[in-house]
Amino acid sequence: MTVNILAVGDVSGSAGLEFLTKNLRPLQKKRNISFTVVNGENASVFGLTGTQADAIINAGADVVTLGNHTWDKRDMICYAEENRHILRPANYAPQNPGRGWGVFDSPFGDVCLISLIGRCHMDFGTDNPFFEADRILKQSKARITLVDIHAEATSEKQAMGFYLDGRVSAVWGTHTHVQTSDACVLPQGTGYITDLGMTGPVLSVIGVRPEQSISKFLGNPPRRYESAAGPAKLEGAVKAVAMVEVEVRV
Repeated sequence: MTVNILAVGDVSGSAGLEFLTKNLRPLQKKRNISFTVVNGENASVFGLTGTQADAIINAGADVVTLGNHTWDKRDMICYAEENRHILRPANYAPQNPGRGWGVFDSPFGDVCLISLIGRCHMDFGTDNPFFEADRILKQSKARITLVDIHAEATSEKQAMGFYLDGRVSAVWGTHTHVQTSDACVLPQGTGYITDLGMTGPVLSVIGVRPEQSISKFLGNPPRRYESAAGPAKLEGAVKAVAMVEVEVRV
């Protein structure tokens, strides 16, 4: 038996959230999806509210992952603590509320999902994500393990993919909002893509109004980013996992 797992790229702004809520379940039905993970940390452009997280879960997500904007919305501090279907990066300092990994029920058995954040070019100190992955894998007994690494550097994400190759079912990158063309199965059988892309406005610069991004690069005084208008898209990847039934005779 083969099961399909869907990983959805960063939900960006109101346009991305609206597109996801309208289109996720039809996509799941069309692609015969059994388990869905959505990175939702940019639904407010910067950060995610509890209400928005509920909307993503109600739209069909089994788990919502976060990243460097985890705590941008104050209510997420309580929400992440109370709702086990949302994961902040596991390699945050241990005093942070919430959890960074979990084992979740699915129609085909337990699924372990690990949320990590990279350290290259990020604005705050975190524990080493490679060592954190090792620590978690020693604890989990799930048949399928998935890893979302929210990172700026493509090299860090690729290194994580090869580091975990053969030890987990899939590793995907989030954060940069531009889908990469390197989706593959690594030599030891782990599915991999450097970045899932973005669920948000098509005519945008990583989800925000192009003129605002251009203004920043021209050196003009900063303005708070606003979500771009117009048509939206959903980007992500599907991992097909073969569930091998083993007959044990005694």
